[in-house]
Amino acid sequence: MVLFSLVASHSNLDLETVARLSAGAAGVSADVVAGDNDVVGMVTLATCNRYELYAQARTVDDVESARASIVAAVSARTGLTEPQVSNALATQQGPAVPRHLFAVSTGLESAVVGEREIAGQVRRALSSAQEAGVSTPALVRLFQAASKTAKDVGAQTALGRRGMSIVSVALDLAAELQDAPSLAGKTAVLFGTGAYAGAAMAQLVQRGCTDVRVHSGSGRAETFVASRGGTALSEETLPEALAAAQLLLGCSGSDGQVAAADIAPLRHAGSPQLTVIDLALTHDFAADIADLPGVDLLTLETVRQAAPAEQSATLVEAATLVADAAANFEQAQNARSLDHAIVALRRHTMAVLDDEIAKVRQQHGCTAATEEVEFAMRRMVKQLLHVPTVRAKELAAAGDAESYLAALDALYGLKVEPAALGAAAESRLRAMDPAVPDAGREATA
Repeated sequence: MVLFSLVASHSNLDLETVARLSAGAAGVSADVVAGDNDVVGMVTLATCNRYELYAQARTVDDVESARASIVAAVSARTGLTEPQVSNALATQQGPAVPRHLFAVSTGLESAVVGEREIAGQVRRALSSAQEAGVSTPALVRLFQAASKTAKDVGAQTALGRRGMSIVSVALDLAAELQDAPSLAGKTAVLFGTGAYAGAAMAQLVQRGCTDVRVHSGSGRAETFVASRGGTALSEETLPEALAAAQLLLGCSGSDGQVAAADIAPLRHAGSPQLTVIDLALTHDFAADIADLPGVDLLTLETVRQAAPAEQSATLVEAATLVADAAANFEQAQNARSLDHAIVALRRHTMAVLDDEIAKVRQQHGCTAATEEVEFAMRRMVKQLLHVPTVRAKELAAAGDAESYLAALDALYGLKVEPAALGAAAESRLRAMDPAVPDAGREATA
C-alpha cells in the first residue's frame, strides 16, 4: 500500500491557478480510477482555496506512473497543459501525506488558521469518494484518522474555539465597511447553494441579517431556502434584489460572473453602501465591480490577509498533536505491511492441517473421537500461529518486514513478495482472525 498526494493551495500557488485546477475536480477521480493505470483509488479535496488529490498506487515503483495518470486526467478536465498541471501540484509521499492532511483537517493550513469548515470538507471528500466507488481501505483509514485528529485538536486545544472561518472573517470586514456594529437589518443576496453557501447563510442569520435572498444558476434556490430560510430568486427577480442589497456574497463559482455593467444601471445617488464578498475560487464577481462608486469588493485574498493570527502557544500545541497523530498513523500502516504474509502463512498451515484431519476421518470416520482430535489440532495450530503473527506485527511496525519474509522462505519455503494488502487479502485475514480491523466497518462508523 503506497499513499501519495498532489497538493495545490493558497500557501504555494495563486488562487487563480488553484481555481483552474479545481475546475474539473468532480470528474477526475472517476476518470483516473476507471482507467488502465497504476492508481488503485483516489480522494479529492477541493475547497475555496485548495485542490488536493490523495491517491493509492500499487507499489512504490508505480507512484511516478500513477502521478502521470492523474496529471493527464486533470489536464484533460481543465484545459491546462500537462506541464502546467505537473508544476502546480506538489507531490507528497510517505509520512508527509498524513502529516499534511491532518494539519489541513485541523485548520492549521487554512487561510484563516483554525477555521472550522475544513473538518467537514475533509469528511465530505471521503464520503464522495466512497459513494463514487473510488476509495480504498487505506484511503478510508487515512481520512478517518484525519477527522479524528481534527476532533482531538478541537477538544484539547484552543484552536478554533473562537469559531473563526473564512465566512466569519469576511462578514466582520463587511460590517466594518458598512460602518455598523453588525449586519442586523441588512439585505443580502447570496449566490450559491452548496455546503459553503449553507455555512454563509447560517452566519448571516446568526448576525441578524434576516432578509437573505438566494440565487442559484443551477435552479436549486427553492430547495435551499426551504430548509434554511430566505427567499429564492429567479433571473427575473435578481435585478430588483441587487438594486436593494447592501451585501452580495458569492459562494457558487459558476461560469457566469456579475460585472460592473450588471450593477451600475441598478445604482443611483441614493443607493445604499454595497459590500461585495467573493468567496468563490472561480469568481462570482468581476474585479471591475470595485471601480463603482459606493461599492467595496472583498476577495479570498483580502480575507486571508485580514485574518487574525492564533496565539503561538496554541499553534505549537495543535501542531504537536498533529505530528503525534501522523506518527501513530504511519506506525499502524507499517504494522499492516505484513498482513499478506500472515495470510500466506496461515493458509499454508491450515492446508497442512486440513490434509491431516482428512486422513484421520478416512481412517476413523466421523466419530466423536475424530471431532475431539480435530478440535484439539485446530486449537494447537492456532496457538502455534500466535507468536509468528505477533512477531510479524512487531517487525512491520519497526520497518523490518524483510526479516519476516526471509524467515518464511527459510522455514516454510513460502516466497511472499512485499506487496500492498488489498481488500480481498484483508477479508481473508479477518476471516482467519476476527481481531483484524475492518476498514469497511470503520468507514461506516
